[in-house]
Amino acid sequence: MNVIPVLSATEAAAWDSAARTQYRVPSRVLMETAGRAIVQVLIAEFPEATRGGTEGGGVLVAAGAGNNGGDGWVIARALHAAGIPVWVASVDPKTDDAIDNRALARLDGVHELGRAEAWPQAALTVDALLGTGAVGPAKGDVLALAERVAAFGAPILAVDGPTGLDLSSGEAHGPIHARITVTFGGPRRGHLLAREWCGKIIVVDIGFPPPDTAWPVLVTDRWAGERLPRLVPQMHKGDRGRVCVIGGAAGMTGAALHAARAALAAGAGLVKLVAARETIAAAQASLPDVLTVETAIGEALEPAVVEALDGTDALVLGPGLGREPRTSREQFVRQVLARRPVPTVVDADALHLLPEILTPGSRPLVCTPHLGEFRALAGDALADEAANDRWAAAARAAAKLKCTLLLKGVPTVIADLRGPVHVVASGNPGLATGGSGDLLAGFIGAFLARGTAAAEAAALGAHALGRAAEQGARQWTARSLRPADVLAALPDVWRAWRDAKSDQPPVLVALEAPEV
Repeated sequence: MNVIPVLSATEAAAWDSAARTQYRVPSRVLMETAGRAIVQVLIAEFPEATRGGTEGGGVLVAAGAGNNGGDGWVIARALHAAGIPVWVASVDPKTDDAIDNRALARLDGVHELGRAEAWPQAALTVDALLGTGAVGPAKGDVLALAERVAAFGAPILAVDGPTGLDLSSGEAHGPIHARITVTFGGPRRGHLLAREWCGKIIVVDIGFPPPDTAWPVLVTDRWAGERLPRLVPQMHKGDRGRVCVIGGAAGMTGAALHAARAALAAGAGLVKLVAARETIAAAQASLPDVLTVETAIGEALEPAVVEALDGTDALVLGPGLGREPRTSREQFVRQVLARRPVPTVVDADALHLLPEILTPGSRPLVCTPHLGEFRALAGDALADEAANDRWAAAARAAAKLKCTLLLKGVPTVIADLRGPVHVVASGNPGLATGGSGDLLAGFIGAFLARGTAAAEAAALGAHALGRAAEQGARQWTARSLRPADVLAALPDVWRAWRDAKSDQPPVLVALEAPEV
């Protein structure tokens, strides 16, 4: 399986250049393949647009001056050849490939609309005005045409990206919101940062060479299914991994219980919960599958806590731990991390304590901050950088802390010292609730306990959380989604990963628009 990269505009341009110069794929071939791939997607996604005659079908293509407009002229030619009504509204092309494809379309008899001509009642509009390299707001004739497309009212399929969206930064100037966006080889960063402008994102293959192995990698169901720890008939509970969840201070019971439930739901064979008395009582009443160890979360570890730590395969440290009193919390975390160096997820309150006590490289470590926690963990400079480039900031923080760094958000970015950055684009606003991060920590802990490498365990956990949220939102809506609903949807995720197959060529992957 070839990985699917997540690209900046600069990386996309470099890939296109390598295809043309190093691998000798003519630019006209790439353009022809791109246009015809989009037509295949268009027919599959908008069958109503393929109707002819007086049935109200047909496609209106808005073509720009550059190679994105050239793609639009290829789309128009292919639709016309198939007998599907098509009209083109354009600005004058300026690149050789776009000029040549307009000439071919004219020879074929494609209907080119005059600037003052009324637009027909097409069932679909194709936005082929600006491509990946566009920066800043659209201007002049392109802006006027984009505004007319936006006001036209038909669903919009965007080629590469909706006009007005910076596909590196995700800055959206408008005016176009796409129902579907089709892009080439891999999603652009801006697609994943501005999902509400792109709609459903479909990545198609147009014959690019293999991507640079240093580029970020999109986590897909196929990727996850190939890396999900397997079960075998001879297993016992020790083989499935032992997870110890540490947290749950007084008044913060739910976080630790969520993490423990999540570790079980992700396949751990045995879960121990080390927590304050109040949380232990709640676990004994509602979660009989979990073994419990009471702690004062003080400066000294109780013998039973030491025994639990020394008998585990992975730790989940932080859910509901609390930060006060700070001195005793710091000493408690310091002593936990001084025990046997098993893989550890550091989440929530423990992230605020970690910078002062961390011995870099002492154990496999997965840190899971959101942007606010990232500032406390990595410092102001990297937090400011993350606001503009979460990919680079996560990689720098991972190098600084010598850990695997999972930066939560849209999208979630996972970086460590080895291999590429992983990007998780699944999920929806239903996860913007208390408890979602605790589920994530529990999932990652279960995968670490089975020996999964830290970066892959983090990516599996984040993608499982996102996909379960998507599945749950279909039943309960994103607005009503709660952690229990996410856990209830997990079995469907495991089945989907088990049965994950390739999309129908030329589609490489499709990212559904998030439920809102």
